[in-house]
Amino acid sequence: MKRSGTPYFFIAPALLHLVVFGFLPIMFALWVSFFDWKILKGTMPFVGLGKYQELMNDPGFGNALLNSAKYALVSVPTGMAVAVLVALLASDQIRAAGLFRTVYYIPAVCSTVAISMLWIYVYLPENGLINATTALFGLKSVDFLNEQGWAMPALAFMSVWVGLGPRMIIYVAGILGIPPSLYEAAELDGARGWRRFWSVTWPMLAPTNLFVLVTGTIAAFQLFTPVYMMTRGGPLDSTDVLGYHIYVESWKKFHVSNASAQSFLLLVVIGVLAAVQFKLAKRQLEGYSAG
Repeated sequence: MKRSGTPYFFIAPALLHLVVFGFLPIMFALWVSFFDWKILKGTMPFVGLGKYQELMNDPGFGNALLNSAKYALVSVPTGMAVAVLVALLASDQIRAAGLFRTVYYIPAVCSTVAISMLWIYVYLPENGLINATTALFGLKSVDFLNEQGWAMPALAFMSVWVGLGPRMIIYVAGILGIPPSLYEAAELDGARGWRRFWSVTWPMLAPTNLFVLVTGTIAAFQLFTPVYMMTRGGPLDSTDVLGYHIYVESWKKFHVSNASAQSFLLLVVIGVLAAVQFKLAKRQLEGYSAG
C-alpha cells in the first residue's frame, strides 16, 4: 500500500459491490434471525435463539431438510458418475472433441428458468417427450411432476443433465493432468481398459472428485428455481426442499425471521457436510500426494 495504491483502486469497485450486496445482507439476515420481525404489524421484539429453537420442532423444516438430503444423495453421485464417463470420451484425442465439450456445456450457460420450462414439456403426461416415446412401446403414461414417487427423481434427472457440462470440463482437466508415465507403467504391468481406469485414472482423480463432490452438494442443498418453476414443492410437499421452503417462509408467509434462521441453519448443514467430506477424503488425498 505504501509503494502504490493503484491495485487497490482497481479492486475497490468489486470490493464495494461484495460488501454492499454480499456481506451486509448476510449480517442483516443474521441480526434479523434474533428477532420476531412481523412486517405487517411493524413489530420486532427480541427473541434471541428462540427462532432456532422453534426450528428444532418444526416438521415443515425437517421435511424440507430430508427432501434436500434425498435430492443430494440421488443427483450428486449420479451426476459425478455420468460426468466421469463423458469426460473419458471427451478427453480422448478424437475429431471434434472441442465441439462435443461445447455441446455438453451449453445447458450450463442457459437460463435455469428457460430450462425448467423446457423440461416441463419433456415431463408432460401423454404428450410429453418421455411419455410420447414410451407410448410407442405400449407403456402407461406417467405424470412425473404430479406423482409423489416420481417428482423428486424427475428433478434429480434434470439436474444431472444441466450440471453435466461444468462437471465434465472439470473432469477433463483432471484426466488430462494425469502424467502419461503412469499409464505407460500400467500398460507394462498388463493393465488395460477398465483395469487401467480403476488403477490409475480414478485414484489420480481424488482431488477432482472431492471438488466436484463438495461443490455439487452445496448446489444440491441450494436448489430453488427448478422446484419453483416445476413443482412448487408438491406433490404433498415431496419436493419442498430447503431453498424453496425458505422462499415460502419469507415471501409468501412474511415470516422473515424464520426464513433468516433457516438460512443460517442451512449454512451450518452445508458446512458440516463439507467438513465430513473433507475428513473422509483426507486419507485418499494423502495417498494422492504421496503418489
